Amino acid sequence: MKNNPLKQLGTLGQSIWLDYLHRKLLTDFGLKRLIEGDGLRGVTTNSSIFEKAIAGSHEYDEDIRYMTLEGNDIKEIYEALTIGDVQRAADEFRPLYDKTGGKDGCVTLEVNPHLAYQTKATIEEARRLWVALNRPNILIKVPATAEGLPAIRQLISDGINVNATLLFGLPRYRQVAEAYLAGLEARLIQRKPLAPVASVASFSVSRIDSHIDAQLEKIIKQGGEKAELAIKLHGQVAVASAKLAYQMYKEIFSGERFINLAAHGARSQRLLWASTGTQNPYYSDVKYIEALIGPETINTAPLETLEAYRDHGDPKSRLLQEPKAAVWILDQLPKLGIYLDEAVRQLEAEGIEKFMTSFDKLTDTLTLAISRYRREKPMKGASSRVAAG
Repeated sequence: MKNNPLKQLGTLGQSIWLDYLHRKLLTDFGLKRLIEGDGLRGVTTNSSIFEKAIAGSHEYDEDIRYMTLEGNDIKEIYEALTIGDVQRAADEFRPLYDKTGGKDGCVTLEVNPHLAYQTKATIEEARRLWVALNRPNILIKVPATAEGLPAIRQLISDGINVNATLLFGLPRYRQVAEAYLAGLEARLIQRKPLAPVASVASFSVSRIDSHIDAQLEKIIKQGGEKAELAIKLHGQVAVASAKLAYQMYKEIFSGERFINLAAHGARSQRLLWASTGTQNPYYSDVKYIEALIGPETINTAPLETLEAYRDHGDPKSRLLQEPKAAVWILDQLPKLGIYLDEAVRQLEAEGIEKFMTSFDKLTDTLTLAISRYRREKPMKGASSRVAAG
């Protein structure tokens, strides 16, 4: 498509990724078409995405049946399905990964969400997944909880690519960047190469507005002076937070500490705008792409959001616009009795709970399928067909 808005994002320095993966996208060359036609540069996955893909279709049924009859347990089947899809996607992106020197062409896979508050278990799980995936263009997703921060530092030191997820607030974002730099410094002390190590910090966007807007709407209904201020802030907090995170990114990765690491081959930990599908039907369906276009950033969006942007996106660099206004917006919230730190804590907990629930739903689906297939006669010589290797 001539003048495809999605492709134009690349000329503005932003990489567009897809927050979705499904077996059919791989077998029907849909991912290949997105890479070639839309300039897609990566894929993010999570337990909710896999739960919808596996439980919501019959694409995986035959593989589940084969592995069940081979005697595989539920954990082995879950990992074979998810790792297999991620490996195939990574292989599709490998030429782009090589062409960009490892900057793009990456695919993510998260650690078990039930480990979000367990540092040691997260490190062990991430190391195991990294070895099993056996691809350089993989990012292991680690929730940026207080317990996740030392895990991020250790994994970076190990040379494992990390996507720090579930970021909602600026103080925690700074801690994630600190963990990344500390991991690189530890690696440098060990005289290990920094150039292959990649990391992104996933700043969730639309969920911030959904949470804060609900509080603002209550104030608006009450009327008065506070209502007038609430109207001005409605739908503005997420983008303002993201803009200030970007200012922080620029400060951190232009500082002397990182410059020293960059001299040894380190790359910056780019901000990735996540949760960019619009939740409020009254907002533009491309709100969280349009407002967050800027150099050295990534936007990962659901398939329907990418399709909407392809149709009517207006790509212009906007992330650096009105930084003082962004500061003003966040400064007004306490005047209305809204405290962003409290919201951030709640959003983090809710995000982890959501992924745990999706993980458990998928586990339940696989348990039922395994129970059904185990009643069949065992197959001689059957072999799993899912792992890409």
